This record gives sequence, structure tokens and C-alpha cells, in this order.
Amino acid sequence: MNSIVKLIVGAGKAAPSPPVGPALGSKGIKAIDFCKEFNARTANYAVDVPIPCLITIKPDRSFQFEIKSPPTGYLLLKALGNPAGKGSAQANKFDIVPPVGELSLKHIYEIAKIKKTDDRHKDLEMKSIVKTVLGVAKSMGVKVVP
Repeated sequence: MNSIVKLIVGAGKAAPSPPVGPALGSKGIKAIDFCKEFNARTANYAVDVPIPCLITIKPDRSFQFEIKSPPTGYLLLKALGNPAGKGSAQANKFDIVPPVGELSLKHIYEIAKIKKTDDRHKDLEMKSIVKTVLGVAKSMGVKVVP
């Protein structure tokens, strides 16, 4: 039976050290094989951009993996110019706590276009992806202006 491992690894920074090594080593996979292929496939991203990937490991210890677009929260913070920052502890309470930042609907739409490239989002309408990105922005304390 296939087993699945989910990891978030910085683009071009996969190494056999934690979290990659232990996660794959416990399944009988040589982490260095995954790291070489992952780094090659993420070479077009800026270094250290967090890339979620889904690794399917077969019983014969062969594997394949799917790379997804960066997390929505990361993309929102990057659009704000603060990719290493955090969202608000009290999201969407702008009367109590100031927003983490402001983004326009154009920014939200551009992030939705990036998310549309994922296999699991390709069949969804842009409207629903935009609503999801708006929801994440609201939960992080990012104010969206027209």
C-alpha cells in the first residue's frame, strides 16, 4: 500500500537533514535522491520560498512527488513586503488592533492566479479561489481595499 508524506521545504534548499531526512528515511527512501530532484524542480523559484509537496511512496520504495504553489499566507505576507512576518493575533478586529497591512483586490486576484496553477485548484472557478484568498487574508489581519 502506498504511503503519503507531506512536507514544506524551502525551494532549492532540500537537504537530507530534518525535516526531509527523518520523514523519508523512516519510510525507507534515500533522502538525497528526493533532495536532488526537488531542488532541480524548484530551481525556477526564489531560494527559500516555502514549497509544499506531497510525496507518494510505493511498497517497492520508489516514490513520486507533486509540488504545489507556496502557501497563501506566505504569498499574502510577501505581497505586503514582509515574507518573514506573521499575521495578526486578533485578526479582523481593526478597531482594537491595527491591520498587519493593506492589499488591493488586484493583489488578491494575482495570488488567486498563482493558486489556480495547483492541480487541486485547476477545476475551480477563479471566483471561489479569490474568496478563499480573501478569507485567509481576513484571518491573518490583512485589510483588503478595493
